[in-house]
Amino acid sequence: MTTDTAPGGVWRDVVGQDDAVAALTSAVADPARMTHAWLLTGPPGSGRSMAARSFAAALECPHGGCGECHECHTVLDGSHADVTVMATEGLSIQVKDARALAELAQSRPAVGPWRVIIIEDADRLTERAADALLKALEEPVPRTVWLLCAPSLEDVIVTIRSRSRHVRLRTPSVEAVAALLVRRDGIEERLASYAARAAQSHVGLARRLATDDAARQRRRSTVLLAGRIHTLGDAMSAAAELASIAGEESSASSAERDAAEKVKLMEQLGADPAARTQPPHVRSQLAALEKEQKTRATRFGRDVIDRSLVDLLSFYRDALVVRAGNTVPLINADLATEVEQLARARSSEQLLTAMDTIGTARERIEANVPPLLALEAMAIGLRAPAAS
Repeated sequence: MTTDTAPGGVWRDVVGQDDAVAALTSAVADPARMTHAWLLTGPPGSGRSMAARSFAAALECPHGGCGECHECHTVLDGSHADVTVMATEGLSIQVKDARALAELAQSRPAVGPWRVIIIEDADRLTERAADALLKALEEPVPRTVWLLCAPSLEDVIVTIRSRSRHVRLRTPSVEAVAALLVRRDGIEERLASYAARAAQSHVGLARRLATDDAARQRRRSTVLLAGRIHTLGDAMSAAAELASIAGEESSASSAERDAAEKVKLMEQLGADPAARTQPPHVRSQLAALEKEQKTRATRFGRDVIDRSLVDLLSFYRDALVVRAGNTVPLINADLATEVEQLARARSSEQLLTAMDTIGTARERIEANVPPLLALEAMAIGLRAPAAS
């Protein structure tokens, strides 16, 4: 198995990002290259958050990111006193959260050389939230570093990106992601290669596919819908099935975490979980938690649907590759027979039209069109030509 160069120390899980790692490590080693705000961009699954945490660990590490000391371990596991991570739970980062971070930025580091504030989804800052951060970015405090993560420069409000140094991450190779799964997670090499290819080099999704048989089955069900949509009834059924698959994925990921959060909150409040009724202050806190979990579930559900559409898109893409003479490897190589059947049934123009139809559905869901409505419109557009 061929792999990209694997960095060491805190960077060992940042795969396929040699240029980005070089830029960040040089800033750790040379104060002249350091700045108060960094913007890390890259496609989903490229490892933006991992790169930001690794950079934070290298800044706090007395050895520049050895990966073995107490400072490195506490940053990477999320327990370092001077490293704060804002991971979006809802659809956006609200102004109250941004103000809290701006206030935190004014304080000196408690135990390490730097106070580091990581915003994993800077593209989800509302306009008011971004304005709340501006003063902190315009008037930087010594020893405070902001690490902002987003898919692209265009996803970040211009006033934020103009005050940050940009580092671009790229999609890692399938081989590099597979090698990471083998080395870090002990995944068998053949399964790791399948997961990395099916996830299109998205590191987090590749790990999920490699470790969760139900996730692999849900993905297979999704992509095989491409060959089953012939009539209007088929289209309605396919849309409902896509929504159901996404719901199963969302529930599987959130149910255990939601229950654990409720238990932890009850413990913190000193409440009796077995009590038939709870005091008013406990009910209030539980209601706030449930509201937060519902908001998070909405966002995650949309993300799962979008990922399902990316998987479905890959099947039409593979059929187009087959029609072009297999010029590049198939994403769904394990379903090569089914891909070839679709390639024989559709012309190149029809396959491109289908891909455009899926892209339109993704845009509609991103614009807050009800997912099932967008999926139904998409599925009608994907019907086999003879039935259209």
